[in-house]
Amino acid sequence: MITRKETKKVFVKDVQIGGQNKVVIQSMTNTKTKDITATIKQIKNLELLGCEIVRVAILDFEDAEALKEISKKVNIPIVADIHYNYKLALASILNGADKIRINPGNIGNKKQLKEIVLLAKEKNIPIRIGINSGSLEKSLLIKYGQNNPKALVISAKRIIKYFETLGFFNIVVSLKSSDVLTTIEAYLLASKTIKYPLHIGVTEAGGVFTSSIRSSAGLAPLLYKGIGDTIRISVSAEPEKEIRICKELLRNFNLIDFYPKLISCPTCGRIQWNALPIYEKIEEYLQNVNKNIVVALMGCSVNGLIEGKHADIGFAGTSQGGILFKKGIEIKKVPEDLILTSIIEEIEKF
Repeated sequence: MITRKETKKVFVKDVQIGGQNKVVIQSMTNTKTKDITATIKQIKNLELLGCEIVRVAILDFEDAEALKEISKKVNIPIVADIHYNYKLALASILNGADKIRINPGNIGNKKQLKEIVLLAKEKNIPIRIGINSGSLEKSLLIKYGQNNPKALVISAKRIIKYFETLGFFNIVVSLKSSDVLTTIEAYLLASKTIKYPLHIGVTEAGGVFTSSIRSSAGLAPLLYKGIGDTIRISVSAEPEKEIRICKELLRNFNLIDFYPKLISCPTCGRIQWNALPIYEKIEEYLQNVNKNIVVALMGCSVNGLIEGKHADIGFAGTSQGGILFKKGIEIKKVPEDLILTSIIEEIEKF
């Protein structure tokens, strides 16, 4: 049983992060935010897949202005991602951003930070303090170097303290690094002393294959220890792919509802049917199934009805097609040309 770390409740529009047994799924658009039509379309696609909060890049005032229209057409909260120009943060807040993400290492001086904080306080929206190992304050980089967990936490706590002196407590914190061990150690350290919700992720994690492994390696130890209130899987690809990886990771820690689990054997010399195309089609089909169902696709009867007996719906291949089963009990034999449709029919009945 995983015990979740207790953190302060923070609301991004109507989405609660922190103070609950849940990790909120987040992603980021890769459209030009000023391209309102494309951005709305992508956000709606992400929402359908299970994204609960979405971040958009604000590069200029045209992007900030676009938030007015975008926020009217989408349901999930929008986070404005700000770098360097504090005035873009102010404009984003005034144009309807539900949350601001700033990196104190590149935003400017405290006077500028103060303006952002006071306006966010007035509009009652949270700020994510996004600490990144690649853009730490110069003093910390000189003292600790780039990938130092302690430096990341010190930077975060400095800004938290400053925000608190301004009477602002609507805070979320992230400590991002492209190095897996730095990420793990930084969040472990932060979770001991920071009471605010933690947004977890491994930044610049690579393409789909690399990110799936690197992100899982970095985030699984944190999730196991109950750390993480929001999560993003960073992928150099369409953001829709981030959601799929994220949901699969959370499913393994019982941190997501209504998401299927697919188990399948790796196949071996015992296999006597064309399994891989069926595996791929069922895996794709399950992406749009909102059920807590375990589906087992097993290569042969040796491990089918035995190793897959806990599955809600299972299939074990044979030279004549295969056997459909539920919880280890055979339902019927299926000819090869009906394997796919028979499995889908049983899933739909569940």
